[in-house]
Amino acid sequence: MLRVLAAIFVYTAAAAGANAADPAELAALREGTLKKMVFHAEPKAVSDRTFGHLDGGEHRLADFSGDWVVLNFWATWCAPCRAEMPSLQDLQRKMNGAVRVVTVATGRNSPQGIRKFFEEENITELPEYVDPPSMLARDMAVLGLPITVIMNPDGLEVARLRGDAEWDSESALAIMRALTADAGG
Repeated sequence: MLRVLAAIFVYTAAAAGANAADPAELAALREGTLKKMVFHAEPKAVSDRTFGHLDGGEHRLADFSGDWVVLNFWATWCAPCRAEMPSLQDLQRKMNGAVRVVTVATGRNSPQGIRKFFEEENITELPEYVDPPSMLARDMAVLGLPITVIMNPDGLEVARLRGDAEWDSESALAIMRALTADAGG
């Protein structure tokens, strides 16, 4: 009960304009599977490496500057990755445009396998980005899957979570609302 009250207090303070980007305050919002999230004391630069989309074209993480981004590295063969994907889509829906979820299938993932998985799980609102040679993943120090990186609108990494999580949980929503409220979003 005390954790819930602390989370409500921190979230209320964030909504009132307090410095919600303070890692210690954000850490108080972590519950359940979000306990693994690490908030950085200072934002970190991200890779400038290009990656693709199943429909073609090259992209860079800088293309998403201006948005809060939940960057998820995953693979079709990774059971925890597959389990969390619907909750990532729900997070994007529940955040009503304040957060952009970017999913990047890294390593060996056939286009057919990605599309089949998205169809089976009814993933209709997340992008089909790919990093077949895992170069972006290597640049971003992705050492296992899934890995999720939170990027601020300046395109910098502010937090990281290793392993799967319930991205549509109250804890995840409170964290993302506190972050976006701090930015005036």
